[in-house]
Amino acid sequence: MSDDESEDADEQAVELGDGPDVAGAPLARVSARLTWGIEHSTIVSREGDTTIRTPDGPQELATVLEDVDVPYFADRQEFENAVRDVIGTGPIPTE
Repeated sequence: MSDDESEDADEQAVELGDGPDVAGAPLARVSARLTWGIEHSTIVSREGDTTIRTPDGPQELATVLEDVDVPYFADRQEFENAVRDVIGTGPIPTE
């Protein structure tokens, strides 16, 4: 990497704030770890103990999926929509 590229990278860096942490993983991060199509039960066995961020605070994915009646998810969008139907959308509380 040249000095010019290094300077550009430094100028584009974004500093993280000193605010409170947010408990749980973003739903998109969890769904990115899976291969689509996938069965409901396979998601529970692989990622069920993962805590996800929700507007009501952190929740285990397996608990959320108890309220989802879809046996098979053809794609990531279908999965994320089904989970968001249960958890809702909105701001995520911080610790």
